Amino acid sequence: METALNFMLRAIFGMIAVFFINSLLQEQMKIGINPFSFLTAGCLGLPGIAMLYGLNFYFLL
Repeated sequence: METALNFMLRAIFGMIAVFFINSLLQEQMKIGINPFSFLTAGCLGLPGIAMLYGLNFYFLL
């Protein structure tokens, strides 16, 4: 039960962070709020969010 709650809290706060980071960045660097980003934020937390933005930046080059 504690693991599921921990996952949900990280995922929800991760999506809130993605929302605010998207509002600060340019149009090209936006990460979609979708099940993949939700699972990544829930499993990996803040490093997962950084990985999503890093991958987005890598594929833009």
